[in-house]
Amino acid sequence: MIHIEQGVYIILLLLMLPVEARSDARKPPRARAPDFHSDPRWSLIQRILLSAPFQSSSNLHALLSYLAERSIQNSGEAPTERQIGIAVFGKPSDYSPAEDSAVRVHVRQLRLRLHEYFAQEGRQETLRVEIPKRSYALEFHEASSDPALHFTQPLSAEPKPIPAQPQRGMARQALLWIALTAAVVCAAGWYRSAGGVAHGPAPWPLDTVIQQGQQTRVVVSDSSLMLRLVGQHEITLDEYLQPGYRRSLIPPHLPDNLRRLTDYVSESQLTSFADLSTISALMKVAGPLDKQIVITSARDLNRRDLEQGNYVFVGSPTSNPWVALFADKLNFQEVEQDVGGRIYFLSRHPLPGEKGEYEGLASTGSTGEDYATISVLPGPIGQGNVMVLQGLRQEGTEALSALLADAGDRDRLHQAVRQSGKSSSPYFEALVRSQAVAGAPVSVNIVAVRTIQP
Repeated sequence: MIHIEQGVYIILLLLMLPVEARSDARKPPRARAPDFHSDPRWSLIQRILLSAPFQSSSNLHALLSYLAERSIQNSGEAPTERQIGIAVFGKPSDYSPAEDSAVRVHVRQLRLRLHEYFAQEGRQETLRVEIPKRSYALEFHEASSDPALHFTQPLSAEPKPIPAQPQRGMARQALLWIALTAAVVCAAGWYRSAGGVAHGPAPWPLDTVIQQGQQTRVVVSDSSLMLRLVGQHEITLDEYLQPGYRRSLIPPHLPDNLRRLTDYVSESQLTSFADLSTISALMKVAGPLDKQIVITSARDLNRRDLEQGNYVFVGSPTSNPWVALFADKLNFQEVEQDVGGRIYFLSRHPLPGEKGEYEGLASTGSTGEDYATISVLPGPIGQGNVMVLQGLRQEGTEALSALLADAGDRDRLHQAVRQSGKSSSPYFEALVRSQAVAGAPVSVNIVAVRTIQP
């Protein structure tokens, strides 16, 4: 970082240079060959990839990157379905696209995500991209032009010619403005490094659990609880807090290969892609306050930790037993019939027009509707606040991360909470429905809301 003294010294050197020398520094650079990464179309693709829907889906991120690179560098030549399957999804070289529809499903989903981007976050873009039906080549066109007309050659990356050099007095005036600007920037940098800048609050509802000067622990799910499916053993929070709980989930007399697998899962600290998407969304929306966030595995938490700070629990009671602490305060409770059996949200007190049960996908990775709940509650011992994000499947939890990352979705949820009751309580729970395609959520809708009294 440049300190004020260094900044002033640099400014003085600039002002001491002869005008002719400073003017020479403004001569246009020599023309360079067009660069793929400086192509405006590639810049557009990079902005799209940084948007929330593409940050939450690694498959769509990789697919759009591959199609864009092929379309731009190969002048619109479309890759084949087989080439996409092998390059993006790791399919074997002899796989049959007729029998495996993964590419077609993800391309349909990609069309939807691109439409969502230009309808919301990218509505001000002057350059658009689309995937025509029955094609895997991207087409680029100006927002106001006929979509059928698209670029067939990379846009020129040549630098624009710089106008004739200004007169000596104008050059000196411009340098004075540069000097003043540099001084302000240096001063701002020094002030920020000294800790003098107060950050604004996180947007609702994250402002209840991410606050200036208050640590927020994000507690992710524990992969070792998958072992309950092997031993068909349901585990309670009290059992989970016992030192040998993981060993109790593994049935005796397993074959050596399965024993090695269960030992690895038992000892490793793994979590799901949905949890990672949630962490990414929280860090992004928190902005400068992301420094208050600490990531913790469910297995590393203890009851005394809950005595201070704010918490975000990710997962359901079957993957994050700490969520069970708050079940009695919620109207929508996750129910699993037998270990690994039917799973659904039970509405303890359905309102008119609501169902008593909400069942989602039969398995992770399939297509259809899934459900999740987002809840904000007071801490279990009256200190701090708690947010609980739980989905029936990973698709439901991932949909919650997309909701939190989208300002429009947060506003719609906020409006629904305000309309749910006359209470001014900051605590609530909401049931959310998502539409999933091939394991990835493509839409989020609010089904029901309840206000929670402190």
